[in-house]
Amino acid sequence: MKKIEYFDENFKTGKSPEKAGIKYYNVLEKPFCIYGISMENGKFRRLPEKVAVRISEGVAALHANTAGGRLRFCTNSAYIAISAKMDCITRTPIFSLLGSAGFDLYSKEGNREKYEGSFVPPMDMTEGYESFIELEGSKNREFTIHFPLYSAVRELYIGLDERARLSEARPYRCQTPIVYYGSSITQGGCASRPGLTYQSILSRRFNCDYLNLGFSGSARGEERMADYIKTLNMSLFVYDYDHNAPSPADLQNTHKRMFQAVRRAKPQTPVIILSRPRYTLRSDEKERLAIIERTFQDAKAAGDKNVFLLTGRELMNACKEEGTVDGVHPNDLGFRSMARALGNVIKKNRLLEEVSH
Repeated sequence: MKKIEYFDENFKTGKSPEKAGIKYYNVLEKPFCIYGISMENGKFRRLPEKVAVRISEGVAALHANTAGGRLRFCTNSAYIAISAKMDCITRTPIFSLLGSAGFDLYSKEGNREKYEGSFVPPMDMTEGYESFIELEGSKNREFTIHFPLYSAVRELYIGLDERARLSEARPYRCQTPIVYYGSSITQGGCASRPGLTYQSILSRRFNCDYLNLGFSGSARGEERMADYIKTLNMSLFVYDYDHNAPSPADLQNTHKRMFQAVRRAKPQTPVIILSRPRYTLRSDEKERLAIIERTFQDAKAAGDKNVFLLTGRELMNACKEEGTVDGVHPNDLGFRSMARALGNVIKKNRLLEEVSH
């Protein structure tokens, strides 16, 4: 039987650019600017390897997943190509390969960011792939490329028309990053593509930088993780690891402790505490929510005016039970609902250095 792409070319993936005069650039060189990840020992990472290995086996395994990584630049090229080399490619039945291993492209003219398309990975790729996106015209624009959420990128090259101009993009309006800590949901599972996580949506809404410290199945509120997070320069701290705490007792032993560790180091930094994004809770989940609410209430009682709580019901209010792919991980509707709830708190309380709208 013929494959679907034989009948519908829109399902073709991993298209290699067949362009005369294409020129490739290493994204580690100027004028490209990389956010959310950094290069260390030949790999992009979300935190230093020496820190990751001291926290847990899971964090050590996942810290090279490039969730939250972004590349920004300006060009008037009429097309953009990528050539990516990847060490780890995650495949799971509930997560699109585009979300776990693909790249998204957004353009910006003025204050409006527009989705231009995705660099879609082929199903049979093993160590990376090439792809390209045709653009409408050759006018100068700012571009953001979102990195894969659950895969590890070793090298990335950007292909442009050799005659095109290339320059540095403007910095984010809020340059001090939001730091997100949490579980697989924080890492981005299971957004259909990288640009649709709630962090990406908020970044576009508020023109702000961010760091994704979500670790699938491996966010346990460890003291060593708290010790690392409290050293970071951040405009806002958002955390949720309810799903990864093995039991309510584990959550009880770690949740308030992590909050207090960060608060002692960052007495003025706004903190938004999240419970698991679920509209209707089971009895055991209500016990966990009570623990999380206690952390918040104790902080408020102690006079903390810069701590906020969003429950799972509030996070999923715009989609209710339709917001997940499996009862746990948000789909795109769920991530949009989460971004809306978080964005409303950020805007209402003016929690970022500068709010774009």
